[in-house]
Amino acid sequence: MIYKYCGHSGVQLPILSLGLWHNFGSVDDFSVATQMVVKAFDAGIVHFDLANNYGPVPGSAESNFGRILKNELASHRDEMFISSKAGHDMWPGVYGDGSSRKNLIASCNQSLKRCGLEYFDIFYSHRYDGVTPVEETMQALIDIVRQGKALYAGISKYPPHLQQKCYDILKEAKVPCLLSQYRSSMLDPAAKNKNFQIAADNGSGIICFSPLAQGLLTGKYDNGIPEGSRAARSTGFLQASQVTPERVEAVKKLALIAKRRGQSIAQMALAWILDDERVTSCIIGTSSVSQLEDNIGTLNNLSFSEEERMEINSIISNPAIWFE
Repeated sequence: MIYKYCGHSGVQLPILSLGLWHNFGSVDDFSVATQMVVKAFDAGIVHFDLANNYGPVPGSAESNFGRILKNELASHRDEMFISSKAGHDMWPGVYGDGSSRKNLIASCNQSLKRCGLEYFDIFYSHRYDGVTPVEETMQALIDIVRQGKALYAGISKYPPHLQQKCYDILKEAKVPCLLSQYRSSMLDPAAKNKNFQIAADNGSGIICFSPLAQGLLTGKYDNGIPEGSRAARSTGFLQASQVTPERVEAVKKLALIAKRRGQSIAQMALAWILDDERVTSCIIGTSSVSQLEDNIGTLNNLSFSEEERMEINSIISNPAIWFE
């Protein structure tokens, strides 16, 4: 495994981190989840990314991770970097959602209990809710760190016009933002174009999620929408309407480049994210040990020639294939 420092800090992360957004909830196979976490750790993936609402049901990914940690990896806690977040809908009532101090602190306490932890290595504000003043949200993160419930603070998905303000508030309190988390892929350049440089200029590490565009950058949808896939569901983060002919055609062209490189398209897509020197780590989401192993195989070829960069950019520079 390769490790990189997070911005202007002494913390190193593996360039591939394991996310528990999907496939680790109460509806999933616990034995497979256990195998993936243990395999990841054995491969040097020591960063595990959680959130209070990951499941389904919400909270169950943290509970399952806590069980896996207790049963399999309890003696290795200090070798691991464990994160969680709060800000999306979690429990009924007006306090179970959003970016308020009330929600963040209650969520952090609940998440620690579910995971069986004394502290998180980093706790994030999962989103800007459009209402809560960022001063209130950042102060909640500062207090969570000062209370010893997390070692570091982070922000996720904050818009550019508020990003700098978050960094300024945290820096003034001497609790600098360790990591900024954003969605990014070959088909989703918005954060790379708008957020990455602000983070880098402020000494924050950058960690990316959804690097495979919810499975589009695996070739899974090259010949239609498979039954049981994410796009086949009526709800979810990839809708059938997003599997457009333009995107499918772009993915097929990218796959030809990946084949020449001796990689799967998924491996090349991950390598592409990591090719940006500002990026600290990329969060992978897997449904099986074999898929995890394929993603880890990305490490075998991380470099791009200038010719490859130009060819790839000519394919992905088309706004028609970008996600909003």
